[in-house]
Amino acid sequence: MLLLMLAAVAAVGRAQPVCSQRKVRTGKVFTSEPLARGDQLFHASTTTYVIRNFCKSNVVLYLGKKVFLSKDNFESSLPPLIIPKSMLVGVASVTSAFFASGTVLLLVVNEKIYSYNYLTNVWSKPAGISSPVSHISGDSCCFNNQFCTELSNSLFAYFRGGQLPWTPIYFSDNGGFSFQHLARERVDRFNGTLGGIFYFHSMSQVGVLEVIKDLGMFHYLEHPLNNSAGIPFEYKEPLDVIIKTGHRGFLILWSQLSLLVSPNADMYELALLTEERNLYYGSQGYLGTSLVQLSKMSLQTEDTSISFTDTGMLEILTVVADPQFPSFDFQKCVVNVQTVLMNPSFDIEECNVELLESSMINQMFTIDMNSKLDLSALMIPRPGKTPIPLVMVSNPHSLGFEAHIIEFGNTFDGNYKYKLEIELQQQHHWGIADTNFTASIKRNAISSVTVDIADKTIACVDLKPLSTLISVGCDQTKKILVQNKISACSMGILNPVELQGNYTYTIEKEAYYPINHNAGARDDLLVYYQYKDLGCPRLVYYDKPWKPVVEVWKNGILEEIMNAEYVITEVNGIVTYSYSLTAATANCRSQPQNWSTFQTNLGNVDQMSIWNRENYVSCHEDNKDNPLLWPEAEYQILGGRTDNRVIFGQRNGIYTFLLSVVDPYYSYCSLDTMFSVYVYGALPMAMFPPVLSITLLVMTALLSTWLAYAIPKELNTERGQRFKNSCSWLFQSCWGACSCDWVSGGLQRRLRSRRVSDQPSRTPSGQRDQTDRLSEASKHTGASMKDL
Repeated sequence: MLLLMLAAVAAVGRAQPVCSQRKVRTGKVFTSEPLARGDQLFHASTTTYVIRNFCKSNVVLYLGKKVFLSKDNFESSLPPLIIPKSMLVGVASVTSAFFASGTVLLLVVNEKIYSYNYLTNVWSKPAGISSPVSHISGDSCCFNNQFCTELSNSLFAYFRGGQLPWTPIYFSDNGGFSFQHLARERVDRFNGTLGGIFYFHSMSQVGVLEVIKDLGMFHYLEHPLNNSAGIPFEYKEPLDVIIKTGHRGFLILWSQLSLLVSPNADMYELALLTEERNLYYGSQGYLGTSLVQLSKMSLQTEDTSISFTDTGMLEILTVVADPQFPSFDFQKCVVNVQTVLMNPSFDIEECNVELLESSMINQMFTIDMNSKLDLSALMIPRPGKTPIPLVMVSNPHSLGFEAHIIEFGNTFDGNYKYKLEIELQQQHHWGIADTNFTASIKRNAISSVTVDIADKTIACVDLKPLSTLISVGCDQTKKILVQNKISACSMGILNPVELQGNYTYTIEKEAYYPINHNAGARDDLLVYYQYKDLGCPRLVYYDKPWKPVVEVWKNGILEEIMNAEYVITEVNGIVTYSYSLTAATANCRSQPQNWSTFQTNLGNVDQMSIWNRENYVSCHEDNKDNPLLWPEAEYQILGGRTDNRVIFGQRNGIYTFLLSVVDPYYSYCSLDTMFSVYVYGALPMAMFPPVLSITLLVMTALLSTWLAYAIPKELNTERGQRFKNSCSWLFQSCWGACSCDWVSGGLQRRLRSRRVSDQPSRTPSGQRDQTDRLSEASKHTGASMKDL
């Protein structure tokens, strides 16, 4: 809600000095160098303005008749800021400025944006802006994490007073190095003039200030506020909009004639210096607004600005020209508001709280999906007082909480201590908010959490509200690993020393498909094993259905065994594995995705980005655009509500898998990991089909059985005798040609003895004698039995 700050005045003090002035004059002992060539910048407004770098408190920009940039909080004399002639700015009128990430200052000069690196003293012009702009908006985040960096890099550039929706609006996601056009479709529903466009990170919203017929109104572009608007307020002249840095949702809209503020979830302090040189200090609480005149200043207001350097510490800065040197001096006056208000002449009620502290301040916490966060604060009231503590979140659409206060012992003087316990989690999981109020659980968000005293007095200047930032998004400390209790190394199958020494293994060309190719492999693939990343492979029996056990680790501590949906793929293209479930047995209600769904989009994209939580669609929900047409198709998702498993084919060896979590409701992080398995127990592949081998084996056994029966019986017949005699003659003929007589003779004797012994016992004795004589004769004459 927008409130007129000057609406209520609680007390007015007598005019009295509140600080002692001192003059900063340095570097003027020797003759200084002349000013650089170029155009001197100046502020387009008649009002002076000081902008402080939220992340680097000593870096300060002064906007007035001249522009000064100080890197030591104006503790030295400075020349005015000059933009080089090469920038071709024309009239060097500055309408807006913003401290971007790093050491970059962005300035809107003569309806164009210029970038100035104050560390290297280099000017440049960002790309992408092709039409006039008047203002640039953004917010700074100083925590060292990716989410904070993305917030700081998000900027808008626009022309205030442009007609919506046709006026060009530009955005940057890289801190102002380049800009892009904002799609007109996002502002098509507006038909007034543009008062400004801003990132309201504390609400995870983009706010558009639309002005129609002397009324201003904020509209929002993101769900769930995209169909609602803020409360209208009077807008008869252009208002400058100041976003208090730190993502607390605090706005100031002001001009020479009006001052409005939107505190969102914070109590605030505000200082005013009027043209009549009156200095005011105000504080708006939840039960009322107080404003105190601190003093009537004895200074010229034309080149004077005021700014807070810290809570309750107000700095009044005046530029002082030196006719003998090009550098300017600065008159400084620091006001300790708490000390001033303790003067009895103000007759202000003392603060009703002695202590309010917590370890949560100046930190940024992260709540991932399905996670909770517990915070606490300690409060000690002044004796005899019963202050009312308040817990507030700036973005209740994404972040919900429960708070409890308990008595927490006593101080040494017998005063009570109280502990405020706060439990936070996503609003979606509390289950008490309307679905139209709750933001999408799939969308990252940010919110501030503030602990303050609802009824604290204006004298509680030093009692800062306890405030911290909560990122509802990816927890960067969260990682996943595949459990490895039984490895090929621990079982003695592989040697870890060999694995670390450039170990290689071969993948048969029949077992893999080359990555990014549809055709089969032509040659075997030689792979170097990455022991540093994979360790020893897990041991898996080839014919046993298996799935990896996935562990979730946070800050080096095992948090849980993951049960979310995930997919795996062999990074070298091995295809000798399958899955135990089909679309039908997995109870799919629509056709499930599989790796072939994304194969056409593979190209040169990293495998880790192919199938992920952003493009995963569950088959357990009805989908008229993708009905279940092939129920026997392989179901390739593991984990979640099914017990799907991997079945390895008849191949022993190493497999290296990439595992990616695709469940969009498990974590905001893109969780993935690589692991390896060693498959064992598979017999070599048969040369012939099993059916053919079994058939041949059975026929051979039957034939052998028949021959074992038929041959002895056949040999006892006359035909069998002739066959035996023929065989004997054949052997004698072959060995008779051998030069080794002793071999030949030995074989003959053996054949003879075997032949004789094999004769049937029914042969007459006379015939046997005759046969013996014929054999003896043939021995001496060399004649064969046929000749005889």
